[in-house]
Amino acid sequence: MIQIAIVEDDKGDVRILEGYLKKYMQEYSTVIQIQVFSDGLDIVSDYTAGYDIIFLDIQMKHLDGMKTAERIRTMDENVVFIFITSTVRFAVQGYQVNALGYILKPVSYLAFSQIVSKAVKQVKKNQSQDYMNIIVDGGQVRLDISQIRYIESQRHHILVHSEKGEFVTAGPMKNVESAFASKGFSKCHNAFLVNLRHVFGILQNTAVLSDHTELPISRARKKPFMEDLTDYMGGVHR
Repeated sequence: MIQIAIVEDDKGDVRILEGYLKKYMQEYSTVIQIQVFSDGLDIVSDYTAGYDIIFLDIQMKHLDGMKTAERIRTMDENVVFIFITSTVRFAVQGYQVNALGYILKPVSYLAFSQIVSKAVKQVKKNQSQDYMNIIVDGGQVRLDISQIRYIESQRHHILVHSEKGEFVTAGPMKNVESAFASKGFSKCHNAFLVNLRHVFGILQNTAVLSDHTELPISRARKKPFMEDLTDYMGGVHR
């Protein structure tokens, strides 16, 4: 299923886009779920990284499409943006937020179906990767698991250290450890779950990561951690 959001303040344009999406579903046998927002503020408020494609009207009353995209991109680097605009002059700004492209008003079905097909192809590529949705204050952040260096347990919270920054979320480490058991992660210590792809080296009882972070390897975890690291480096996955 493809999750699509339409952020458009013109009800007539919304009806056209919804009609085109229904036609596209029939023609291409694609299951699509649609949610409509009348302004950028509506979608960024309590944003959840659950959409695959977002159609954004460039010109809206309260929060325009470009500013909406900029705010969403800080929380979701993989969602596909398609701008809806009455002039190319505004659309060229889309490159700043890595937009897939734009469609001009009045929207034709041919142009619409072509860019949707391109977007669906990108979504399927994204879906083949592993992601972690992190619940944070104000919504969710979606991270590519390969960008996570390590996860740290802090009492009733966990701290995710990634190439995109640090994110705090609630939950016990055991839940994360279980979910990541087959994704190339291993505990070097009760407090640290490490992404083995980021392990640069081992110095005595310390794991050195790609960003030069040093994490302690506990006595109890040393043998299983080293076995996991050896298997990972050798291309053997249990």
